[in-house]
Amino acid sequence: MTTDLSKLPVTVITGFLGSGKTTLVRHLMQNPQGKRLAVVVNEFGDVGVDGDILKSCAIPDCPAENIMELANGCICCTVADDFIPTIEALMALDPRPDHILIETSGLALPKPLLKAFDWPDIRSRITVDGVIALADAEAVANGRFAPDVAAVDAQRAADDSLDHETPLSEVFEDQISCADIILLTKPDLAGPEGVAKAKEIIAAEAPRPLPVVEVAEGAVDPRVILGLGAAAEDDMDARPSHHDGHDDHEHDDFESIVVDLPELSDPAELVSRIEELANSLNILRVKGYAAVAGKPMRLLVQAVGARVRHQYDRPWRADEGRAGRVVVIGEHDDMKEAEIRAILTRQDAPAA
Repeated sequence: MTTDLSKLPVTVITGFLGSGKTTLVRHLMQNPQGKRLAVVVNEFGDVGVDGDILKSCAIPDCPAENIMELANGCICCTVADDFIPTIEALMALDPRPDHILIETSGLALPKPLLKAFDWPDIRSRITVDGVIALADAEAVANGRFAPDVAAVDAQRAADDSLDHETPLSEVFEDQISCADIILLTKPDLAGPEGVAKAKEIIAAEAPRPLPVVEVAEGAVDPRVILGLGAAAEDDMDARPSHHDGHDDHEHDDFESIVVDLPELSDPAELVSRIEELANSLNILRVKGYAAVAGKPMRLLVQAVGARVRHQYDRPWRADEGRAGRVVVIGEHDDMKEAEIRAILTRQDAPAA
């Protein structure tokens, strides 16, 4: 019988879209504290942005072959086909990793993933060391990813059919409820009042007192979040979910589409289009790459709502075309594909 001390620890990193999960994983990879790390990236949509970012900064303690991607939806829905073989492959590496990080999709509910660790094939060899939930301080403080109780109550009073939270708030609440520690990201954007408000909201949603740590640009001492020894797979009842009792959970509330982009003359064009998507169609997330005329480097683009970040990340390789491609994620009812494609691919008139 394998003892608990010999089990390979796994840390699940969850958090809403754009909360900073990939930035955190990159920081852990670059500051491994002598541990040999492996990373599983689970993306919603089939553009492997996060995995590609991480592979570009792989180091000896976390080489590129230790970074594996699972695309197109949540780990829990593809346990037998994708997740178990991926974990098996990581455990078969020589040398074997000391610790596995799993970066979930921003739309993933973490509890079904924890249940996957009950599979006989891996339960005796792996333990969930802890669940880390990232929360964007500014977004939470503004109520975008948490329920407005007064508004919900008012709507219920007016319409008997509205007896549940919005899908976004359910995801946020489930991630908080499942966590062992909360990392409150981008505190500089929220300011002291926003940080205080976000902490109040998180405390109200948490089923038990949770430590909340402010983190900027993913810079947190790995000793704070690795080695928690939570054995979360044995602690499921303390981690309530809106979807308890529903074994066939899928992400039907959300949708993603992939858009091929024409070459841009200026990154500002794409920023403007993404802002337009967020403001007119309520798109949640855009991430991917673009080609800019006259630039040998690929443009990496990541957006949360109308907040867009971009940077040149690496030269275009000789074996790939200079083709832009992004994945667009939103709630199902907001995903007007024809409009999204028209906005992102239109050819802006050149400046006079």
